[in-house]
Parts: sequence; C-alpha cells; structure tokens
Amino acid sequence: MPLPPLSLYIHLPWCERKCPYCDFNSHEAAQIPEQDYIQALLADLRHDRQLAAGRQVQTLFIGGGTPSLFSAESIAQLLQGVGQLLALAPNLEATMEANPGSAEADKFLGFRQAGINRLSLGIQSFQDDKLQALGRVHDTEQARAAVDHTRAAGFDSFNLDLMHGLPGQSEADALEDLRTAIGFAPPHLSWYQLTIEPNTVFNKRPPVLPVEDTLADIQDAGEQLLATGGYRQYEVSAYSRPGAQCRHNLNYWSFGDYLALGAGAHGKITRPEGGILRYAKTRAPRDYLAGDRFTASSRELDAAETVSEFMLFALRLNEGFSLPWFEQVTGLAADSLQPALGNLLARELLAQRADNISATALGRRFLDTVIAEFLPG
Repeated sequence: MPLPPLSLYIHLPWCERKCPYCDFNSHEAAQIPEQDYIQALLADLRHDRQLAAGRQVQTLFIGGGTPSLFSAESIAQLLQGVGQLLALAPNLEATMEANPGSAEADKFLGFRQAGINRLSLGIQSFQDDKLQALGRVHDTEQARAAVDHTRAAGFDSFNLDLMHGLPGQSEADALEDLRTAIGFAPPHLSWYQLTIEPNTVFNKRPPVLPVEDTLADIQDAGEQLLATGGYRQYEVSAYSRPGAQCRHNLNYWSFGDYLALGAGAHGKITRPEGGILRYAKTRAPRDYLAGDRFTASSRELDAAETVSEFMLFALRLNEGFSLPWFEQVTGLAADSLQPALGNLLARELLAQRADNISATALGRRFLDTVIAEFLPG
C-alpha cells in the first residue's frame, strides 16, 4: 500500500516551572543534562532508523517542555546528527517550541542558524494578570519582545500560541489578546480554550473559569475577528494566513506517519506490507537517559482502533477527509465507517460532498460527541 508522508517529533521534557494546567510530560529542572540527552536522542534514532527505511522526513517538530531552554549549540548538534541518520526533505519544515521567558535575540538567531526555520511561541496571553493566573514565567513585556526577537532572527514562519477561557477572563479580555496577536501579523495563530486536564494542579485546585455562555461568545467573536484579520481556520484551533498552515500538524491530522524521539514521545508508522504500528518511548527522563530501553510499549492497531484514531484526527480539519484517502492510509474499506457515518450524516453533525466527509458547524461544536461514535465497543 502507498505510504503516507513521514514526520519526526522530538521531545525535550524540561521546563523552568511546571504550569498548573499542563498535562504534558514536562519536568522542572535547575540544570538540564543537554549533552547526555542529545546523545540519548541520537542513540534512540540509530535504533529506530529502520522504521524510516527508504523514506524522506518531510517535517520535524521539537516540543516539550521548553525546548528553547537548550542552547543553540545543542540544537545544532541534534539536527546535524538527525541529518546524518535520516533522509531529510530539501524543503523540510523544522519547528521548535519556544517560551518568551527563555527568549534571547542571540539565542533565537542561533536556532535559525542551526536549521530551525519555524518557531512556535507559547505566549498564552498578553495580559500580566492572566499570565500570573496560568503560572507562566514570562510577563507581557517579555511576550512582546519574543515576537520581535523572532522576526529579527529571520523567522518568516512562526506561530503564536494563545489560550482563551482563562481564569477571570472576560470576552473583552480575550478579544484584546487576539487583537494584540493579530497586530504582530504572525503567519499562524493557535487559539484554543483552556481545559482542565487530569493530573494537573488545576484539576486538584480548579480555578474559577468563565461560564459557558461567555465561552461561546468568546469563541464566536474571536473567530469573526480572526477572519477579518485575514486568518483562515483550517483546524479546530489553528488559523493561518494563506499558505502558512503548519505542515507538521497537518500530517498528524491527515493520519500521516511520524517517528518519535525523546522521553514520553509517541510515534506511528505504517508498515510497507500493511498494518500500523503505534509506539511510545520511556516516559521518565532519568530512565530514558539510562538508555537501557528507549521504547516502553508498541502495538499493532486493529481495524476498530485504526478507524477511531483516523476520525479523532481527520475530523479536526475544517475540510475533513476524502473516502479514498481514508482507504489509502488505513488499508480499510470505506464501508468500515458504517453505521456511525450514516447516523451522523442523518443528524447533520457530518456532511458529505461527493466523496468528502467533514464536520458541520454543529458537529465542530460537539466534536467529542461525533468522534465518540467511532470509538471501539
């Protein structure tokens, strides 16, 4: 079967301070074992490189944690090692997450010279009281400076990451954050609602969040503001100027393949002979650094899991997916989507145009309910 595009995700799990809403595999550290971790990542890749045999990596994403805590020299060493072990596409999109608290003009220039060509800045808000409520280590002035450093370093492609529905946030507050972000003219904006996740400080001690009616008003007004500013929504929380979509995330949502490196990273690989492998790396940084066992678990997806995982990602896209694409990347017949697909079409939560399936406006509002229809059992 034809193979989908291939990406690479690299996880750097350390941060300066764990945010109370964060459920990612991130760990506070006064000192980061940069060199030891870079060597562990490359050893992990040498073990897994056969999964990419004969294939080019189209996109690369370094996430965390706070990857920008690493030195530019370490990032350059990492990318050089990756390039020696994998075939990288000439037009590789290489993204790295960066936080304003670790933003320095020289450092950002160093990341650009190392081979990173796209930054994703974790702004979250441009208002000091909201940043404090979120436990962020940066302030408004640092957030604005980080955007300036990004442009000065030569990053033509970058993303600003914003949250709404924050503790004590009014509709006016949320829209002011968006206006500030749009004023910087970023090519891409991620704008999403704060949710309370298990195993977080906010789950143990929930803050007072805006009521549902306010959240709905923020969403509606924010989408109009973004559209007026020239940003097209192409995924649930992703907005971009024409041609500036995040190719790495598009590969996730289109059920593409991705190698995984780093503590707690997850990967997906389609076998040339058929079948889909899911795997996860050892979660604890200390155990990952030990190098005894980089991969903690792996399994082949069965048909029901493949359907549910495909729909979990593909229905996030405003344009949805085509039935031939579903068949190509899953190896399953489109009939395997029944009867859930028929039921959702009848309820007008999904729409079909020729062979294309997408969520309606109502379906996007209740996307969790839509996706639940495709879950196994």
